[in-house]
Amino acid sequence: MAILVPSIFCRDCFTPATPGAKRCRACGSPRLLDHPEAAALSIAHIDCDAFYASIEKRDRPDLADKPLIIGGGRRGVVSTACYIARIRGVKSAMPMFKALKLCPDAVVLRPDMAKYVGVARSIRVLMGETTPLVEPLSIDEAFLDLSGTEALHREPGSMTLARLAKRIETELGITVSIGLSHNKFLAKIASDLAKPRGFSVIGRAETTAFLAERPISLIWGVGQAMEQKLARDGLHRIGQLQTMEETDLMKRYGETGRRLWRLSRGIDDRSVSPRSEAKSISAETTFNADIASLEELTPILRDLSEKVAARLKKTDLAASTVVLKLKTADFRLRTRNRKLTDPTRLADRIFAAGRALLKKETDGTRFRLLGIGCADFSAAAGADPVDLVDPGALKRAKAEAALDRLRGKFGDKAIETGLTFRQFRPQPSRSTNIKNDVE
Repeated sequence: MAILVPSIFCRDCFTPATPGAKRCRACGSPRLLDHPEAAALSIAHIDCDAFYASIEKRDRPDLADKPLIIGGGRRGVVSTACYIARIRGVKSAMPMFKALKLCPDAVVLRPDMAKYVGVARSIRVLMGETTPLVEPLSIDEAFLDLSGTEALHREPGSMTLARLAKRIETELGITVSIGLSHNKFLAKIASDLAKPRGFSVIGRAETTAFLAERPISLIWGVGQAMEQKLARDGLHRIGQLQTMEETDLMKRYGETGRRLWRLSRGIDDRSVSPRSEAKSISAETTFNADIASLEELTPILRDLSEKVAARLKKTDLAASTVVLKLKTADFRLRTRNRKLTDPTRLADRIFAAGRALLKKETDGTRFRLLGIGCADFSAAAGADPVDLVDPGALKRAKAEAALDRLRGKFGDKAIETGLTFRQFRPQPSRSTNIKNDVE
């Protein structure tokens, strides 16, 4: 059986269309995928559209035409905003008080992570039925490599992706946007070009011209500080990098210069890796009232350390670096890290390292956010060797193991340490976010 390779097809009913057509001749839809290289490309990035908000609107039809923000209280931040709220200027990670000034009539809901994780798992199942090469980036996005799937699905990867988007929308009630290209860098850019329900293609022939007029900040890894540094050197557009020699960029910016040279030309050799490992695991919380006291911050740090340790144990990982995150009342971010002598998965050691870092920062500054995280992972088998210098370490490790067994049997809050027990510490209302970052 020959493989159907239409140059243009309808994304709603998958009927092939003729060149120049504006609507599908079968269903009348204007959503035609028309790109000369679409059938030859195989690297895709799929991103759910306003994921948390879309799920809540799916479950509550009365919210369909209302601006919706998923996030914490007035001192928290926006996790996700629906597109109605985004039109008003609301963005992810924006402080809630700013979001509500821009959109005072918004409906605000607390995140329901258990529900969102369940939907994400269902999406991953559908992705896995499409191709075995799926690399999750976060709860609501992933890279897919469709190489070789034409023989399985009897159609080009572009049509298979369109069918996947249709299945997600029909079976799960949410929408996704797709970017298709010849590498991960460009596929991720493409998925953001026509949200929501988008399907954008960046072909090989157009890569250099497409990138030339884009801002340098579009390049992966160019944050605000690097963007400002490049701007001081007169570099604002990717096209300017395309005119420069690789050696010149490396002289100026080191290894970053080499990456700028390659990505400005659309060169990205990274493969789609189904077993992409987490780069960091962290938990953070935003307070409803700023806190300056080490005494008040310490039990909160212990609580977050236990959450991070639980995630390490669940994933059979150990970490060699502990990272403390603080955000001041005026939104200035501080991050501090400490390298451990041996990898750990114990809340006790994570907390001890975090508290030592925190102690240096509690100089009267008032903080609105506290977070603790781990990085530099290894297998759990080599974690937490017996510490001859600290004879109490083994005893604390056994006590923690006993707590884990009790919590596994009776629930996370079945038993608490003295530091985290509610009656022994002040309880500012706060929102907590646990993250497992892969890039």
